[in-house]
Amino acid sequence: MAQLDLDKLAHLSRLTLAPERKAQLEQDMEKILGFVAKIERMELEGVEPLVHLSDEVNVLRPDAVEQTVSHAEAMKNAPGADTDYFRVPRR
Repeated sequence: MAQLDLDKLAHLSRLTLAPERKAQLEQDMEKILGFVAKIERMELEGVEPLVHLSDEVNVLRPDAVEQTVSHAEAMKNAPGADTDYFRVPRR
């Protein structure tokens, strides 16, 4: 990867890179792009895309709306309250 490309990516990402870090990132990007180039050269005709790593299906409970703490109970725990709202200090 050309230094210019790395500088452009850093600029677009709003990153400031130290010179020694740029050299390491350039090597890393070369490895990544080399790996992608190997994948592009592979014969993938008829290979189904991998969507999930396993055939297992998550068993989730259905969402159910429950009132666990009433509004009045929640307001009792507030250090300060103003009718229906919590009172909190400004920053």
